[in-house]
Amino acid sequence: MNSNTFRTPARRLAATSAAAALATGPLLLSAPAAHATGGEGRASAVVLRTGLDVDLLNKTVQVPLKVTLNEVQAPASSDRTALTVKLDGVDQGRPVSVLKADVATARATVGGGRAEGYANLARARLHVPGLPLLSLVEVEQVTSKAVCVAGKKPVAESNLLGHVTVLGKKVTLSAGGPTRVEVPGVGEVRLDLSTTRTTSTTAAATALRLGVAVNPLKLNVAEVNGEVTLAEATCRTPEEKPEVPREESSGGTGPKTQVEAARPAEANLAETGGSSTTPYLVAGAAALLAAGGLTLTVLRLRARR
Repeated sequence: MNSNTFRTPARRLAATSAAAALATGPLLLSAPAAHATGGEGRASAVVLRTGLDVDLLNKTVQVPLKVTLNEVQAPASSDRTALTVKLDGVDQGRPVSVLKADVATARATVGGGRAEGYANLARARLHVPGLPLLSLVEVEQVTSKAVCVAGKKPVAESNLLGHVTVLGKKVTLSAGGPTRVEVPGVGEVRLDLSTTRTTSTTAAATALRLGVAVNPLKLNVAEVNGEVTLAEATCRTPEEKPEVPREESSGGTGPKTQVEAARPAEANLAETGGSSTTPYLVAGAAALLAAGGLTLTVLRLRARR
């Protein structure tokens, strides 16, 4: 089984250093997709992204839980299919399986004037520190797709198939606004279903976004606050390439050479009363006139004799 594992240092100073590093890391990862412009287009997809703050032992140790699963960007990347992500050392030294899934696919492609991001998550269970036996959320299947084609309007869509269970409760989500689930002694989760947005050149879709506030039994052993994103896809439209004009063939409609351009002048002589034989006719007429003049001269000389 494919997995990603993240380890948390035991000492507070080390945890603080890790917090600073992790806090800046996801921003660097997301920057290319957010600011890419023009050219061949861009696409990105991610199955899971967490931005959670975990407070341990009455907030004496604070650890950011900022992880991603199957984050890809194109044209640099194509697809990933890891199925689990773990965090070590935040639950009394034991690892926490943040996400387990039967299917977790992210794909980003760019080419042929098309950019597409796609994320799919099926039969997934999300856990946070402090709730080792109770899933924060369980989903049957969520998908997101963003498609940007040169010369067309970008399209974004998300789908939630099957039921969703939050903190052990099956819930019905509404596209009209957030759904809140509160479990006494455990915490509260806010869910936003299937958000999409498009512009003239970009598209983005998120299947499920959760706002989390968990403090099991108010023991302050592991208090978790923040946001979780499931199945996100984005794209930016490639620039349209201008069409290269075709070269005209010389079979009859193409540009004429200098020799060909000179030919119509010769052809048009007939229209103005002349032709290519005109010089010969003129020479013949001159010869006849000369012969006639010579004959007259001979006759006059004979008459005088």
